Amino acid sequence: MSLLEQLDQDMKSALKNKEKTKLSTIRMLRASIKKVEIDKKRPLNDDEVLEVIGREIKQRRDSLSEYEKAGREDLAQKEREEIEILETYLPEQLSEEELRSLVRQVIQEVGASSKADMGKVMGAIMPKVKGRADGRLVNRLVQETLS
Repeated sequence: MSLLEQLDQDMKSALKNKEKTKLSTIRMLRASIKKVEIDKKRPLNDDEVLEVIGREIKQRRDSLSEYEKAGREDLAQKEREEIEILETYLPEQLSEEELRSLVRQVIQEVGASSKADMGKVMGAIMPKVKGRADGRLVNRLVQETLS
């Protein structure tokens, strides 16, 4: 079953079960997916849908930090719930240890030796961890390893 089909099924069940937060989150996600489909003038495959989901999670994490800074716990809680719902559609995330191992492997592959090679390493590792790791965490681990 494709991710889009899964989203449709989950949206129907959320509607039947009166799960308002889940329903609104899935509707918002489907609207974002539809916008990208219109821009690309074709249906998206699962990898492209994962990119959209990742982008939506990133937006929510940014909003969450802003709401926490402003002391708006009500809005922060809503963002946390939406992040939790969206993360159910991502593939299983890599552990920090698995990521560290992958970072060391990629650094050896590209022959990186200093922080100046950061771009090369990030360019090589991001396609390998697509949808399975947060970019900020990958960036931090690469910086630590190159230091």
